[in-house]
Amino acid sequence: MAVNYGSRRTVVGAHYGTRDWLAQRVTAVLMALFTLVVLAQVIFSRGPIGYDSWAAIFHPQWMKALTFATVIALVYHAWVGAREVLMDYVKPVGIRLALQIIVIVWLVGCAGWAIQALWRV
Repeated sequence: MAVNYGSRRTVVGAHYGTRDWLAQRVTAVLMALFTLVVLAQVIFSRGPIGYDSWAAIFHPQWMKALTFATVIALVYHAWVGAREVLMDYVKPVGIRLALQIIVIVWLVGCAGWAIQALWRV
């Protein structure tokens, strides 16, 4: 008869961080694609770049949808990164929770501001 010493430990699956890792990669690809699309439109535009040129770039509905998806991807990308940094380096739970709430409020505010600016065009 085997004797087990110590407490029982809940075993976490081997793929614990896979979802966050994949989310970082997918959102980074979307942001890179958006950057290339905007860069191509700026490079191939005629004349000097002013407000009218920028408004014309973001006026089509497909560009607004791509920009909206990119803003959401950027917010999620930043949240995953900030959460991981806070979980790794801030050990007191109360301070970590307060910092996470501050980051969430700041990111939601930035997303709201970006979406408001986008739909004004």
